[in-house]
Amino acid sequence: MKVDAHLMIEDLQPAADAVFELAADKARRLDERWDPSRGAAVFTAAGKYTTRGWTEWTQGFQYGCLILAGDGGDDADLIELGRRRTVERMLPHVTHTGVHDHGFNNLSTYGNLLRALNEGRLEDDPWQRQTYENAIAVSGAVQAARWATTQCGLGYIYSFNGPHSLFIDTMRTLRILGAAHQLGHTLMAENDLEVNLLDRSIQHALATSRYIIFHGDTSHTYDVRGRTAHEGTFNRNDGNFRARATQQGYSPFSTWTRGLAWAMLGYAEELEFFQSLDAAAFKRAGHDKQAVVDEYLRCATETCDHYIEDASAADGITYWDTGAPELHHLGDWRARPAEPGNDHEPVDASASAIAAQGLLRLGRYLGADDGQHYWQAGLTLAKTLFDVPYLSVEGDHQGLLLHSIYHWPNHWDHVPPGQHVAQGESSLWGDYHMLELALLIKRVIEGAPYPVFFLPR
Repeated sequence: MKVDAHLMIEDLQPAADAVFELAADKARRLDERWDPSRGAAVFTAAGKYTTRGWTEWTQGFQYGCLILAGDGGDDADLIELGRRRTVERMLPHVTHTGVHDHGFNNLSTYGNLLRALNEGRLEDDPWQRQTYENAIAVSGAVQAARWATTQCGLGYIYSFNGPHSLFIDTMRTLRILGAAHQLGHTLMAENDLEVNLLDRSIQHALATSRYIIFHGDTSHTYDVRGRTAHEGTFNRNDGNFRARATQQGYSPFSTWTRGLAWAMLGYAEELEFFQSLDAAAFKRAGHDKQAVVDEYLRCATETCDHYIEDASAADGITYWDTGAPELHHLGDWRARPAEPGNDHEPVDASASAIAAQGLLRLGRYLGADDGQHYWQAGLTLAKTLFDVPYLSVEGDHQGLLLHSIYHWPNHWDHVPPGQHVAQGESSLWGDYHMLELALLIKRVIEGAPYPVFFLPR
């Protein structure tokens, strides 16, 4: 990636404003046209949102887009529409025991609404506040109950595949446990055992680091520093680690770039959260704060370094997997801007939108000296995303961020007539993370409250 060391965040203000203007119109029109009885909208085909019944993990992103577009565009009516949809339709996601997606669905909705109350952007109302806090607390506990243990003594939140499965995606949904912990909640288990949610959150992240993030410290050829695997699998009879796997990537030994981005943002955001907790909170959870912070920082920097150095094209955009089998036809693809219209492998701008926020958050966390390279990389990537061909400027296309990929191995993604690979389509997670990215940038420029999922100290 060619990082622009001279780009200033203020240079992005007009583009960020344009993102919110487009998003407000697209989010409102999608709400008007979408029939919720079809399930959650997931991704577009020929520019129109469609569904894909799997785990309904994107419904919170749809309503979260309403809230964020209203937040970034100072549109109180749009925030209110997102609030109504959340209260009307999101409760089943709060108690959903079958998925690892609670942070996606419930912090995108209830979490954003609680943040707006805390920032004074919504008029504080005790009943609304209690509703949002209760939803987050319950969601965090339900998520923490999907628990499996390993032979090394660490546990993890298992994916919808079952107790044998640890997903890299969960590093971003994990934050619901931290938010619930900060609200004073615990998970009550058998014999009235109180389960500390911070402990489970930390154990999961440490298990992720141990089993599906590569640190470049072994002789294995696939052990490239900062790489991630999509999935780790365990023998449930004894908790022993068995193998790495993938669901949406090309192979266990290549980098599915959206998974890499989930790790980048997940660890960086948790580091910000830890700044709001004192050492005593970690001690009560059975951990040493400095040791935990050190390991999270290792994971955040290694994954961000891998993205910048190996996983992205010159403009910061990624292809869907760095080991994609036809990628070699593009030659030295890292040395030039990504080519979403190529005939061999699709790009995944949704991974890049997630990664950009991870780079910015890590850069800000590390400060002006150690973090400047990551900060500038995040700005460089945001500049690319906030413009064509990635920003969807056509009014008849329902998506906001173009060239998003869902499940290329299964060929779920729409391939336009006459083309060989998917291109020109959007996803709700891509649109939502585009708005999170734009809001972070807008807030920093304006000196407004920095957006976080937790209660700042």
